[in-house]
Amino acid sequence: MGKLTAGLGGLDLPRPSEKALRDLRRRLGPAPLKALFEVVAGPLGQPHTPGVCFAGLRTVAFDGLNSLKVPDTSRNRSWAGRIRYRMGFAGYPALRLMALAETGTRGLLGAALGSAAGRDGAHLARRLLPLLRPGMLVLLDRAFDANAFFAEVHATGAMLLARAKSARNPRVLQHLPDRSCLSCPTAWRCGSSAPAWS
Repeated sequence: MGKLTAGLGGLDLPRPSEKALRDLRRRLGPAPLKALFEVVAGPLGQPHTPGVCFAGLRTVAFDGLNSLKVPDTSRNRSWAGRIRYRMGFAGYPALRLMALAETGTRGLLGAALGSAAGRDGAHLARRLLPLLRPGMLVLLDRAFDANAFFAEVHATGAMLLARAKSARNPRVLQHLPDRSCLSCPTAWRCGSSAPAWS
């Protein structure tokens, strides 16, 4: 509770116990916290804030983790599944969290939860694509290296900069003075509407 109210110094606020907060959260369910997140989530930096923009584009990135443990109940197991390791199943079901963050401030623009035992991170990231806009530069790592995902990001109007897998060998469109080159993913017909790689 202290962390939730740290910015409200000087006010005489009640300090409920951890048990009282837990019981209240169970009674209310997730809807109030989900609504609060949707109100406060969004870009934090101004265009002049260091690290927020590159070449006039607001830089954002997808990032995720798959180690959020939830209680080992039959309800959670039926939804989240169980993670299998070499020696058997993990002790607790786990969730995968995927977030879209502003890179300069680490402010969250949105987040999505799914089963860690399920599909890859790009599957959850697709749920966050409506948050992308023209004027954004999306930074992606190799986990997102798929032509279909690139096309979906491109369709939002955002630019993308992706770290590709070493097996990818795109056709070179133009050599640049810094010894890099412009290329086009093989799934697209290279033209003015297709994203180019550098």
